[in-house]
Amino acid sequence: MEKTTFEDKAGSEESGSLYDHDTAILAKLGYKQSLDRSLSAFGNFGITFSCLSILSGLTPLYGNALQSGGPVTVIWGWLVVSLFTLTIGMSLAEICSAYPTTGGLYFWTIKILEGRVVNGVHLGSPKWVPLASWVVGYTNWLGLCVAIASTDLAMAQFLASLISMTSGYLASTYVIFGIYVGIIFLHGLVNSLAVRLNGVFNILSVWWHVIGTAIIVIVVVATTPVKQSAAFVFTNWENNTGWNSGFYVFMLGLLQSQYTLSGYDSAAHMSEETRNAQQGGPWGIIRAIVVASAVGWFFLVGITFCIQDFQSQIVNPTVGISLSQIFLDSAGESWAIFLIIIILGAQFFCGSALTLASSRMVYAFARDGALPLSKHLHKLNDKKSPVAAVWFNIAFCFVLGLPYIWSETAYSAIVSVNTIASSISYLIPILCRIVLARDTFQAGPFNLGKFSIPTGIIASVWILVTSVLFLCPTEAPVTAENMNYALVPFVLVIGLCVVYFAIWGRHWFKPGGTRIINDSSVPEGELAIADGGMEATELKDVDSPENVATI
Repeated sequence: MEKTTFEDKAGSEESGSLYDHDTAILAKLGYKQSLDRSLSAFGNFGITFSCLSILSGLTPLYGNALQSGGPVTVIWGWLVVSLFTLTIGMSLAEICSAYPTTGGLYFWTIKILEGRVVNGVHLGSPKWVPLASWVVGYTNWLGLCVAIASTDLAMAQFLASLISMTSGYLASTYVIFGIYVGIIFLHGLVNSLAVRLNGVFNILSVWWHVIGTAIIVIVVVATTPVKQSAAFVFTNWENNTGWNSGFYVFMLGLLQSQYTLSGYDSAAHMSEETRNAQQGGPWGIIRAIVVASAVGWFFLVGITFCIQDFQSQIVNPTVGISLSQIFLDSAGESWAIFLIIIILGAQFFCGSALTLASSRMVYAFARDGALPLSKHLHKLNDKKSPVAAVWFNIAFCFVLGLPYIWSETAYSAIVSVNTIASSISYLIPILCRIVLARDTFQAGPFNLGKFSIPTGIIASVWILVTSVLFLCPTEAPVTAENMNYALVPFVLVIGLCVVYFAIWGRHWFKPGGTRIINDSSVPEGELAIADGGMEATELKDVDSPENVATI
């Protein structure tokens, strides 16, 4: 592999040194530096924080969560979920520091195990690891795409509620879907820009979320004539689920918080575009979780003080969404419109950040040949941006949204797969780290030391518990209408994924840079990847001197 020229990359000796170091680490992992490495650590945090987006995650589900345990679940449950989510984030951050690549979790799954040495014997990866990596990649990608779809559909519904509030027009399902299509198309346009502009866009998103949340809480608290007591906010229990078990109802109420606090792996997917990625990526994960947890709790406490009538605002809101009803009743129509616009902006920022992160995941997955049309999806434009991967995800999100037209129940099942799929993609690399590579894992600059294994165990147990919860029915008695069908699309996706691997993928899926070719005619960043059914290009071993940069 030819030496990379860094003269145009370094504005100073220090930045050039960082770029050299990041490029050398990436080369050691088997990849060329192809993406534009222009993101600062704060830019990485901004994208990750935007993906978490407490205003996008909490606002659509606030009313539902209050009916499953009331303020007790919403307020205290948020803190419980935040703490457990932080254990997951720290476990992933440690692995991210060791392997800062855009592929993220699926690449980690193989890399963690390939260097295993036990009693002086090199064991390498078990035979099932490529399949596990494949499943992690597809569930990770699916989770990100469903997150885009659910966020943008929630934005379409909020926009429809705003239209209803101002004009009395009740948008049909087809109109809401049309708005949704327009939103995902706009996200495709935004993410076709250079990554430098995306970094600025997502830094703006951080301040929009923080200042916007403060404005919402201050305005609603200031304009609500009669506020709830502290006893109501911190101790009141409500149960409109039909279930008698208080513990089960409380656990169901946690789903709102768990749905919101996901997507932090986006920091890893931006690693190859982040300067000093071994520190910027891990801290992007942790800072995003901590800041989102603090801002989210402030929001929930403030708004819950302003509930005036539980039945009319939470159970049966006239405008369709509980928060919109609270805004309208407390602050009046003009302020309510302004506050909803703040939420709409946050939802747009969130959907855009998720589109950005998911496109990088597709780029990396295609770079290793794991997707149909891989040789097209991993190509970069002249701005070093994977635009084809962006529009591939936009097209897939259009397909994901189609069931909403015919059945909200079917769509809800697909949305539930978001958190389940993401959780599975988090679980597998963490388990590989703490079970099979407990003594052989080589940590990066960010590491948990002696707390690594206990943290990983807690994170794994929590992932398993919440994954099961997302498959459970939320209302009793259980009927065909309210049954949780999330297991059906999830099993279907995993089944197709395994069959796809067994028939085709196992022959050529080569993560870890083993698909870099010895062909000087191929532009840097454009690996020759064979599409399904085509003969793969002859590949050289990544450890060959020609293919690994001098470190």
